[in-house]
Amino acid sequence: MVLQEDIEIINRKASKKSPTGRFRGLLPYLLVSPYIIFVSVFVVFPVLFCFYLTFHKWNIISPMKFIGFANYSRLFHDHLFWLAIGNTLKFLLLHIPLQLVVSLFLAYLLNHKLKGIAFFRASFFMPVIVSGVVVTILWQQLLGFDFGLINRMLQPFGIKKIGWLVDPDIAIYSIAVMATWKNVGLYVILFLVGLQTVPPQYYEAAKMEGATQWQQFWHITLPMINTTIFMVVILSTIGGFSLFIEPYIMTGGGPLNTTLSAVLYIYKQAFQYYNMGYSATLGFFYAFMIMTVVIVQKKLIEKEV
Repeated sequence: MVLQEDIEIINRKASKKSPTGRFRGLLPYLLVSPYIIFVSVFVVFPVLFCFYLTFHKWNIISPMKFIGFANYSRLFHDHLFWLAIGNTLKFLLLHIPLQLVVSLFLAYLLNHKLKGIAFFRASFFMPVIVSGVVVTILWQQLLGFDFGLINRMLQPFGIKKIGWLVDPDIAIYSIAVMATWKNVGLYVILFLVGLQTVPPQYYEAAKMEGATQWQQFWHITLPMINTTIFMVVILSTIGGFSLFIEPYIMTGGGPLNTTLSAVLYIYKQAFQYYNMGYSATLGFFYAFMIMTVVIVQKKLIEKEV
């Protein structure tokens, strides 16, 4: 009987946590608290506040006015927004295939052992780390109509000046070429990683069978880097949907709104027209659209892989 009472006393004492024990229990929460605070303040709260804005009319200065689903109704009748969506899709139709082909071609060349290969790898990656504003201003000078370097180089050959940024038919495609040049270095690195994972024994066996370089590339290289290709497609899609800096600086959305991207239009609604509620509505709808496209791509990728 006495022994049982002693055991109960010991258990009660052991169940009481000492200050050191309580601190150790709280330590994991203290360690992750900076991240939780950061995400709560800069991610969760802005998203919830933007969703709240979608049901209000607000120009920052005046008090918010609840308008229900009026912003959503306006969205589906906004011709300019759907024009911006169409411009973004035109950009993607050139940007994604061009990004894929150019980056894979450069990575294939850089995967060979050549003199000065480290210099070329660094050179191709350099535009990625340079400010997007700086790169855009540079290309703006290159593609200028009257004094652009490219048009001046074409004049001695009798070629008339081309309105790279002022012709409504080609302006968005000029921006697509520029954006590809800016981002291609990142995808070159990704493809290099994929190419270097291909076992060299496969190429040796193919050579013994008499396979040409093209046959080796088509039947060995491409299937082995299939996952990398699809990853580049997804990243290029997300990056293309985020098109903003290039049209904002180079054309301002012109000429005739032919380079007006969806993100640029959302920005203008918020900070040029001060339609904060409507801008938040456009942002939520656009984010949902991007998420849908990425999910569809992911399903197709998983099926192919």
